[in-house]
Amino acid sequence: LGSVRFGARRSPAHVADAMRLSIALAAFLGMRRALGWVSLPVRAEKRPRGGISRKVSADAIYDALGLKRKEPRAEGIREVVDLANNMNFAYAGTIHVGTPGQDIVVVFDTGSSNLWVPLRGAGGSSHTLFEPSRSSTYMVMERDFQITYGSGPVSGVFITDHVSIGNLTLRHFEMGGVSNVSGLSGYDSWKFDGILGLGFSSLSLNKVPTVMQRLAKTGQLEDTVFGFYLGDGTSGELVLGGVNLDHVDGDFHFVDLNLAAWWSVPLEALHIGRQRLKATPSVIVDSGTSFLVGPEDAVRDVAEGLGATEIDGGLYAIRCSDEVPSLTFLIGGRPYSLDKDDMLLPYTGGACLLGMMGMKSDDRWPMWILGSVFMRKYYTQFDW
Repeated sequence: LGSVRFGARRSPAHVADAMRLSIALAAFLGMRRALGWVSLPVRAEKRPRGGISRKVSADAIYDALGLKRKEPRAEGIREVVDLANNMNFAYAGTIHVGTPGQDIVVVFDTGSSNLWVPLRGAGGSSHTLFEPSRSSTYMVMERDFQITYGSGPVSGVFITDHVSIGNLTLRHFEMGGVSNVSGLSGYDSWKFDGILGLGFSSLSLNKVPTVMQRLAKTGQLEDTVFGFYLGDGTSGELVLGGVNLDHVDGDFHFVDLNLAAWWSVPLEALHIGRQRLKATPSVIVDSGTSFLVGPEDAVRDVAEGLGATEIDGGLYAIRCSDEVPSLTFLIGGRPYSLDKDDMLLPYTGGACLLGMMGMKSDDRWPMWILGSVFMRKYYTQFDW
């Protein structure tokens, strides 16, 4: 099995904390450059993600928290906030597909394992579509491609073509050519085009080789690891083949995986302040999820302990001025704490949203998902 390392971010220079999945969590600090090491800038993009895409009226938030609107409300006008597009972020960067290379913006998602790019019919003018006719190395396979995310399905066909990620190249790489995104919630408003999965082959559709599998097999990486720095209000960085120590303060802490499908590690305890709560057996570290996500009952207990009020199924709000205790995940014998500033998303009029939501979970494998809210604080190295 692989591992994850966590490290602490440097403050105030946006340095993160370290852990090994083996995941590593470390704080953000210094940078090394070497053969087989590529750094990709990733920018924060607004993106709907499984179950988070929903609309909540401002009135519902104000009423739940007992806050008054500062401005009069016009009769018949309802202020609606699309939380998926305005409050949640994914981190996307540019890859090149085809010969000559065509720029495609993708989300780097540790919660899935396939790469797909959009073809004609997949989106409107806000997206860059891959054009097979412009590539001399394009081939279409005789197999359907269909994958379902939390926010809905996409479908098309398997295709092969050259893929470049920085100075790394995968020749004749098998991926999805997606022409139907009608079931994918919010795709028309996405600022990126496709998804590049960084999960394991056990999750890969039709068991096709993953990007990391091919990079490892072709010997292009100095080390078979990758590291994420997710900027807080700024751009971030994905390093393939190493980590950027400019973003790390202190040592990495290694934690072995307990399920090599997702990047899943054992969770030993969960605390609000000094109060210990019931913990799920595992947590998944997922760069493609915006919030902290957990079983509905567990999230309800945590939100209550933090002083938040439920405003819509699974979503919570709190007065920005309220005192909020820390939330701590005990992983690999070390505490990883999130404070008020890490968990609250300012809204307006003194109201904040809690960067956490509940989901219906499989009782056989209940788990928390540690998304961008967690990864913005802790630099994470994924050890393949």
